[in-house]
Amino acid sequence: MKKHPLTVGVMAGLLSLAATLPLQAANETSNFSTPRQQMLQQEDIASQIEHLLAQMSIHEKIGQLALRDWGTFGASDMKSIKQAVREGRVSGFLNVNFSAVDKNAFEELQRIAVEESPLGIPLLFGQDVIHGYETIFPIPLGQAASWNPELIRNGARIAAQEASADGIRWTFAPMIDISRDPRWGRIAETLGEDPLLTSILGVAMVEGFQTSNLADPTSLAACGKHFAGYGAAEGGRDYNSAYIPERLLRDIYLPPFKAGIDAGMQSIMSTYSTLNDVPGTGSPFLFKQILRDEWGFDGFVVSDWNAVMEMVPHGFARDARHAANLAANAGIDMEMHTDTYEKFLPQLMDEGKFSEAQLDTAVANILRVKLRLDLWNHPYPRAQSEAEREQIIRSAQFLDAAKEAAKETFVLLKNDKKVLPLKKGQTVAVIGPLAEAPHEQLGTWIYNGDKKHSRTLLPALRAMVGDEGEILYAAGLDYSRDMSTRGFKAAVKAARKADVILYVGGEESILSGEGHSRGDIRLPGAQAELVAALAETGKPLAMVLMAGRPLQLDDTLEQADAVMMAWHPGTMAGPALADVLYGETSPSGRLPLTWPVGAGQIPIYYNHLATGRPATDDNYTRIEKIEREVFQHQPGNSSNLLDYGHKPLFPFGYGLTYSEFEYSDLQVSSTTLDANGQLSISATITNSGRTTATETAQLYVRDLVGSVSRPVRELKGFERVTLAPGESRRVQFHLTAEDLAFHNAQMEQVIEPGEFRLWVAPDAQSGLESGFTLR
Repeated sequence: MKKHPLTVGVMAGLLSLAATLPLQAANETSNFSTPRQQMLQQEDIASQIEHLLAQMSIHEKIGQLALRDWGTFGASDMKSIKQAVREGRVSGFLNVNFSAVDKNAFEELQRIAVEESPLGIPLLFGQDVIHGYETIFPIPLGQAASWNPELIRNGARIAAQEASADGIRWTFAPMIDISRDPRWGRIAETLGEDPLLTSILGVAMVEGFQTSNLADPTSLAACGKHFAGYGAAEGGRDYNSAYIPERLLRDIYLPPFKAGIDAGMQSIMSTYSTLNDVPGTGSPFLFKQILRDEWGFDGFVVSDWNAVMEMVPHGFARDARHAANLAANAGIDMEMHTDTYEKFLPQLMDEGKFSEAQLDTAVANILRVKLRLDLWNHPYPRAQSEAEREQIIRSAQFLDAAKEAAKETFVLLKNDKKVLPLKKGQTVAVIGPLAEAPHEQLGTWIYNGDKKHSRTLLPALRAMVGDEGEILYAAGLDYSRDMSTRGFKAAVKAARKADVILYVGGEESILSGEGHSRGDIRLPGAQAELVAALAETGKPLAMVLMAGRPLQLDDTLEQADAVMMAWHPGTMAGPALADVLYGETSPSGRLPLTWPVGAGQIPIYYNHLATGRPATDDNYTRIEKIEREVFQHQPGNSSNLLDYGHKPLFPFGYGLTYSEFEYSDLQVSSTTLDANGQLSISATITNSGRTTATETAQLYVRDLVGSVSRPVRELKGFERVTLAPGESRRVQFHLTAEDLAFHNAQMEQVIEPGEFRLWVAPDAQSGLESGFTLR
């Protein structure tokens, strides 16, 4: 990366250039040295915005609404797009390092903007920095399984340091969509199904990206997406319709966005989907009423890629001109990729369908964030040479952090006969399509991730055991969707030679993520058949799953003695898994969503309503036990599925360790809670096993009677505790009346008196129980 002469002393350089710039417009008589000096020297952002707006033409203002995708331009586009920057008709670019023509244009494009455009307004470079930049951390759903805000904050901080080295100062993350449907491919990018957990972890990600000081050159402006309800797409089909009653929207789907905004999140992205028949990109209800009027958001709103134009196939806009009108009037400040604003806003303004005051508001929202990022003083890539870049990207410190993060995300779902942890003296047969898959372990949304930097499992296992054991390897299947059984013979042969089998399978990374939904969420390819063949050897069988979603396990769950969910763990997957599989660290992950028995249970989530006929373990008969020709009601009438039952395979919050924990002595400070009071709830957690491990204690409540039906449980707090064998510790939670608020049928947020139950528990289906009365 070539060092630019203006990188040092940018402000002085810009000021000295001011007098040489052309006049802004034919009807203006002054040059820009004075306004620019005022803009650069004044500390008040509002005044700086006012000075800029006063000097901008209509076309320059509209230019600030334009976010162009550099990766879509060919060689023939270079001259015209650079001229557009020169004329102030582009606000920023995404995907600069995905150009087939110029993958390192950050510096050149910024130089044109700050030296040659009328007001020298810097460009804003954005990218999907989702779970790492070049040091890839576990997918967001995996990170959520850590239930550790500090882990997520640190991962985002590292991603920001790496991305800003190349010139990126804006990320399209966090995705804080709530999803209750594992068929949806983008569930891999979410933080799970619960509004409280997603809010806490989403805020941590915002803080990691942005730091406490947006002007820090290593900060990235965060972007909460997708506003709103995208995770509720029908049937788990990406981009599909979402129908969410407003009360549910406000209590479940919106709180993570409000929490992010309260934490200073600088931008919001619109959803591709319709929400209650209106495309999110054209919804004044979302962006004007809720986001601006109710919440007071002062950052900017960006459309998703091509989302403005997609209102045409949605059947909401007649054509591109109508789409521009709808999006601009709905409150979309910046248009990503498409150019309907540039083409049609001047006409719409002439016709009185969009005003200059509205335009100024949109421009001000964008300039406000650019000023907070201090782009005038730090416009260029932070790393000014390859040597400087190499000191930042994939540093040993960052790789160690990615390894430690991955270790906390693994969820031990089953461990019969204590097959795990493995022992170094054993001969282990490593089998499966993902045991040595450097690309697949990285997961979805890894624009800058490269498999050549992946540390895979097989060499990590061999390094772990050294001369103390033997690692055999036979993939059995070439990739996760492989239907061929030609590798089975070699796999079974290796298994018969081993003391224990370690099967590593699941989904390739391409099977989750945007546009990659699945109707059938079973193990793809011939994996189930391979696992069955391995189980027939009678050898202990441990299974590691890498996937972007929970999978339907069917007989595989019974055939395996141990099952560990590893998600897609990122660059350092191999060393992290080796440490946990061999007991250097006990698994500590907890499910951030409910794991279904099968796709027929979906949508499934822990905080559901009870229904008028709630199912229990004994009020219905499973399908295989129903006698022939019995009376209609004899098998029972309750809310269940005859073939799946009424419980998930694994509940929200669930996860095992290599130790055991006991919960005891639940204490509640009072049997009543006043409107302005606080309850203290505590319990003792004891490590009754033989291994140091981490337990995540969770607080749940249930409002027994409300003006609208209330969920059977709601998460209200959690605490991670690491305990040595025999060690005990009290965990304590605090609960206020405000924590029990919800929206009633009139969309009023209310706190209703009544009886409540509470649990301190290891998951959403168990725990110590007590109660209190809210007065």
